[in-house]
Amino acid sequence: MSALETREDLSEDKVEQEDGDNVRLVPVGESIRYRKRAQSAERRTEELAGELAEARAETVRLADELKNMQQGQELTRRLVAAGARDLDAAVLIAEARLPAGANKTDLDGVVEQLKREKQYLFGQMPSAGAPAPIRTSPAKEHRGGAGTIERAAKRAAGTGSRADLQEYMRKRRSIV
Repeated sequence: MSALETREDLSEDKVEQEDGDNVRLVPVGESIRYRKRAQSAERRTEELAGELAEARAETVRLADELKNMQQGQELTRRLVAAGARDLDAAVLIAEARLPAGANKTDLDGVVEQLKREKQYLFGQMPSAGAPAPIRTSPAKEHRGGAGTIERAAKRAAGTGSRADLQEYMRKRRSIV
């Protein structure tokens, strides 16, 4: 091989050194490999920069969501402390009235305004002297039990009367 043929396999690669520009001959295949590696590294850098931007956007979104959740919990606590009877309705109305980026004084103002305008959402807590609420279902009888039911069942079966059958059903329902 002559010196010219070996020169064709080499490419120039400029290397800066302290004393100036020197030219170093590097095989073409190696130069191509370095270039591909450099391009691959640049693409990967761009991909990672995109992923970082997405992660930062997600962090901002999650921080806003957390702030909104904490504000909702604080609003719920304040409504409970104010004596809200229907908490779900009170929270929905209060959230609709809250300005964007509300702070703690805004929460107090909204709760007070809601308390004045929607008094039916806030009730009085029953005191010791208040009458107990009226029962809506009869008390279940536990005494007499099976013997009473059996007697009522035999009587209803024997007479065939609707009144006896109804009495049997009433006793059965109060025990079971």
